[in-house]
Amino acid sequence: MLRTILLVGTGGFIGSVMRYLVQIFVERDMSSTFPYGTLVANIVGSFIIGVVFALAGKGNLMSAEWRMFLAVGICGGFTTFSSFAYNNFTMLKENTFGPFFLNVFGSLFLGILAVYLGVLLVRVIF
Repeated sequence: MLRTILLVGTGGFIGSVMRYLVQIFVERDMSSTFPYGTLVANIVGSFIIGVVFALAGKGNLMSAEWRMFLAVGICGGFTTFSSFAYNNFTMLKENTFGPFFLNVFGSLFLGILAVYLGVLLVRVIF
């Protein structure tokens, strides 16, 4: 149990740092207040978690510990649902409905599509 906690915690640290760096990279030259970094992190993280779970479902390609490290740890730290929720709350509070709907539907539908593409990628390769 302690080993799993350490794996998830280490992965979470790595994922959180990666998310921060993605946000800095994506938004560095933008004057917009739209959370593009969060949107990108959610889509990329969804794709990665699709790949991880598809690989884990292939039997002996990935151990349970690696799955926990990658999916729960790294993807959990990298994807930013709490930031997503706060950003959407802020947009609603400020009556910016266009960006709100773009962010909600973009993150949800493109995220689900990214999971599917991750699974499809693994099916094609393996």
